[in-house]
Amino acid sequence: MTTWNLQETFCHLLICNGSNCMMRQAEEVTKAIRDEIALLGADKRIHTTRTRCNGRCADACVVIAYPDGVWYRDISPESGRTLVRKHLSGDRLDEQLVYSFDGRFIASDLSVAGKEKTSS
Repeated sequence: MTTWNLQETFCHLLICNGSNCMMRQAEEVTKAIRDEIALLGADKRIHTTRTRCNGRCADACVVIAYPDGVWYRDISPESGRTLVRKHLSGDRLDEQLVYSFDGRFIASDLSVAGKEKTSS
């Protein structure tokens, strides 16, 4: 398995490829994000990982940006490209923000806050 040199990386995009997101263009979103990174020559600055379900299926397709801890919803191939450009410039895609982590989670839209997690 490859071990990437991430010394110049400042953003890690986790792209949900769970079943609900896959039904909402996750494959195309993944390709668009990776194509935009390559087009902008940002391979060393932005790293991507496909994940399984991130537990926000109502928000499909979900993309999470770390280390900022920013969760995005309803990402399409087009908005995925915009998300890459925004993060390269130090900005966020506010219109699709679900959560932002700054010491606590904040729901940007309480109607999508979700159900409480339980230990089971």
